[in-house]
Amino acid sequence: MPVACDVGTKKNSKGYKVSWIGYKLHADVNDSGLPVSVAITSASLHDSQVAIPLMKTSSSRVTYFYDLMNTGYDARAIYQMSRSLGHVPIIDKNSRGKDIIPMAPHEAARYKERTAVERFNSRLKEEFGANNIMVRGAVKVKAHLMFGVIAIFADQLTKLVT
Repeated sequence: MPVACDVGTKKNSKGYKVSWIGYKLHADVNDSGLPVSVAITSASLHDSQVAIPLMKTSSSRVTYFYDLMNTGYDARAIYQMSRSLGHVPIIDKNSRGKDIIPMAPHEAARYKERTAVERFNSRLKEEFGANNIMVRGAVKVKAHLMFGVIAIFADQLTKLVT
């Protein structure tokens, strides 16, 4: 996966394009908010291109049953890999201009657990320094982000124990 510093662009929740220069952290998080595996890539790399390597890494570390992903991951290869690993893919459908069939009620209820990764990303940015990184180079950025990931892991673990 590429790790060169470049420009990333995405649409925010209001539909406006947001751009940044740098890198992107991709995280696979369990229901309790514990990061299972993470990857640092170039900012321009689409999230779906990291999904399969993260699924393989996470599957080698822990046993889990569901792959919960948003519409950016709605791709045949991701569904196939998820099923080949013995998981149930619950991925929000991308309409691509067509009518979509809504999720079954049990899948929709399970999909709500996806907020764990959103909380992880939010905490990493707001509480653990990922929003304002003042170093250059992929190695230094990765080290900075991994300190935050480790801190979140420790914090979430202590919350689970107590």
